[in-house]
Order: sequence, then structure tokens, then C-alpha cells
Amino acid sequence: MSFLPKVVTLFGLALLAHAGYSAHEHTILFSNTSISAISALPHDIIIETLFSVLVVSIGLVLGAEKLKPISWRDWAGEIERDGGARNPYMALEERYNFWDIRAKRKEFADWMRGDVDVVKE
Repeated sequence: MSFLPKVVTLFGLALLAHAGYSAHEHTILFSNTSISAISALPHDIIIETLFSVLVVSIGLVLGAEKLKPISWRDWAGEIERDGGARNPYMALEERYNFWDIRAKRKEFADWMRGDVDVVKE
């Protein structure tokens, strides 16, 4: 991150801290009074909060690295060349197939009756 985005982000964070402190002070000040209509936050604190969040976001976006183009073909080729160790879909490719429950029940029943001498694997 270069110098300008750091300064912009720091300025936005300072504004955000000031808005949070102002909201806290306003809440403390009006919590002791019996007037409940004034207890809502003033518009200037709300605007300062929104502006500071916008400034922080701009500073973070300006300081981010440039995006690199994504090519699925290149990524998949790189994964295949590495042997698939980094493949996030490896668990899906190596999962067990579905069992045929009826065939397994029939094998078990035949085994229980003693019809089959050797159990198939």
C-alpha cells in the first residue's frame, strides 16, 4: 500500500472513531434526562459515520493490489501439472460410489443361509 491510501484510510478511521465517541457521549448525556424524543442520534453524527465509512472504503480500495485476470483453463492445467495436491475438488473426484442396497441385502441373506461360501468384496 502506498502512502496516499494509508493516509486516506487513517483519516477515515480517525473520523469513524470520532463519530463513535460522539455517539457514545450523546447517549450518555441524554440517558439521564427524562426527554426520550431527544435521545435519537443527531443527523450530523449519522452523516459523519457514513462519510467516514466511505472514506475508509475508498482508502482500502486505492491501496489494494491490482486484480489479475482469471483463466480457468490455466488454473486447471496448473493443478493437473502439480499432481492434484492442491485440487479443491479432489474429495468429489475420489468419493465412493452409491451402494446397491438391494444387492447387499441379497448377498447378506445368502451368506446367512449359507448359500455362498466365499464373501465377495
